Amino acid sequence: MGFPKKPLFLLLFFFLFLTPHLSQSSSDYTSLVYKGCSKDTFTDPNGSYSQALSALFGSLVSQSTKSKFFKTTAGNGQTSLTGIFQCRGDLTNSDCYNCVSKLPVLSDKLCGKTIAARVQLLGCYMLYEVNGFSQISGMQILYKTCGTTNAAGRGFEERRDTAFSVMENGVVSGHGFYATSYQSLYVMGQCEGDVGDSDCGECVKSAVQRAQVECGSSISGQVYLHKCFISFNYYPNGVPGKHSSSGASSSFDYASSFSGQNTGKTVAIILGGIAGVAFLVICLLFARNLVKKREDY
Repeated sequence: MGFPKKPLFLLLFFFLFLTPHLSQSSSDYTSLVYKGCSKDTFTDPNGSYSQALSALFGSLVSQSTKSKFFKTTAGNGQTSLTGIFQCRGDLTNSDCYNCVSKLPVLSDKLCGKTIAARVQLLGCYMLYEVNGFSQISGMQILYKTCGTTNAAGRGFEERRDTAFSVMENGVVSGHGFYATSYQSLYVMGQCEGDVGDSDCGECVKSAVQRAQVECGSSISGQVYLHKCFISFNYYPNGVPGKHSSSGASSSFDYASSFSGQNTGKTVAIILGGIAGVAFLVICLLFARNLVKKREDY
């Protein structure tokens, strides 16, 4: 009975077709970070509010194919709505659209027909509110999270604060977005697209101060204020990937850095195992053919 060839085919199939899926799953910029929903719902007897909201969502999603920030209005009178979307500065236009296009459904699912809502994903957010909705300060904190692991040894907070200082200057010179790595730390900051450089710097500075006080020596954290956000992550073995000082061309996997999962290493182990098994099967087939030739001879 000959050696079965199907296992080799299945291994090669797994390697060629399943591997891209594994690598893509590590960059889930569409993961939910937080939601903010008004307690008040809109009375909508004739459906005018729903129509305005649908038109607003459609306009925001369509603009996300060519822009990373857009603000517009829809509806008239009491049903007049203002909406905003923004994508992270390091996303491509395609990724931006893919992220933003998920927000209308999520907003309806998470908040329903409220007069104001904000849904933040790792890579983008969408905000809408009825005109006249009470405004909050741009420095108002919306969400904060700190990693559960603390950095070992001395000097971490000093290195982190130096990275923060570089980022504070970077968001001003970068006109609202900056990401960089510094001594095993990766930091990122971004302001809402219509915030001026000076106000952006102040907003990021305020977010940094909150992270310093509330996250302490935690190796990761995110702070979202109304008009800006910052994030940081510490890698004792060095920041993976290559980073530009502006962050615009960074290939860093932002999503996995905060998930607490080392997806890259997992994929590498899986691929290594697959390659090893495939090589073993090929060697066995080659040895079998040699034995068969000798027997035939």
